[in-house]
Amino acid sequence: MSNVVDARGLSCPQPVLLALNEIKKINKGEIVILVDTDTSKENVSRAATTQGWDVEVEKVEEKYRLVLKKD
Repeated sequence: MSNVVDARGLSCPQPVLLALNEIKKINKGEIVILVDTDTSKENVSRAATTQGWDVEVEKVEEKYRLVLKKD
């Protein structure tokens, strides 16, 4: 089961900080991050990638579901 972080409605840098906190907690596996702005999507994706995580982005209406994965 994935850990889910709902960062919708939050402005940067809060979504990035929440994502990085979750990354530090589990170190590997799958994390789902929910965001609602292009800026948050880009910043969370960049932060996760620099930590060695793969990022898949799914656009759902005007919101984004980022799936972070690391083995």
